[in-house]
Amino acid sequence: MKNIIRALVPLLCSVTISFSQSGLDIAKKLDNKERPQSVFSRISMVLTNSKNKSRENILLSKSNNIGKNQIIWVLEPKADRGISFLRKEYEDKDNEIRMWLPAFNKIRRINSNRMNDSFMGSDLSYEDLNSRVLSDNIYDRLNDELFNGIDCYVLNVTSKPELKSAYSKHILWVSKKNLTILKEQSFGKNDELKKVKIYSYKMVKSYELASKILVQDIQKNHKTEIYIDYISINTDVDSKLFRESSLKRIPRL
Repeated sequence: MKNIIRALVPLLCSVTISFSQSGLDIAKKLDNKERPQSVFSRISMVLTNSKNKSRENILLSKSNNIGKNQIIWVLEPKADRGISFLRKEYEDKDNEIRMWLPAFNKIRRINSNRMNDSFMGSDLSYEDLNSRVLSDNIYDRLNDELFNGIDCYVLNVTSKPELKSAYSKHILWVSKKNLTILKEQSFGKNDELKKVKIYSYKMVKSYELASKILVQDIQKNHKTEIYIDYISINTDVDSKLFRESSLKRIPRL
């Protein structure tokens, strides 16, 4: 009997530790998870409307400072080739997104009141491109669940009242084993379900990075499938790249 009790002690302790973690504790672990300093990737976005008609955008992306600086260049469709975006995140002021429109020879700033606009006709908004700041939200732990057979923490992430957001809350399914977000539901200001995101991952060196993201707009019956076709991490990405002048030059893959 004593041997059985001894064998159960570690298991019981691990269960106690697991349930003692608050939503904020889990969110902090997510926030502190090691990420590549820089990423260079080629991305395919397949957009499918309610009539099941699809079109494809092909993009190049370079980022550094763990994703806080990013440039995205449009390669296809041909009509949009050369359009590009510069995204910069700050701790002491509002984030910035600037857009280069070669047809008009203009750089436009995406103002804060346009953060809910669609990015390149996809089901991602400009707000969706930005990182989630830990201090901007309240994290409540819900009952743990399985998602696709994977044991997950479930977090209710509520935007603080002062945050300028098109969303009232998000519900995240987070793998307990890998601390990766597997599913996300996003709700509008009236608590209506707006979007669902499903994530798939692959190992790149020692990092588990997203290889596919399915984004479904529930209100519009529209979906975007995002495939990361090529990815290179921790290459030498000069911080001088993240300037408006770089928007006009598409790099080689």
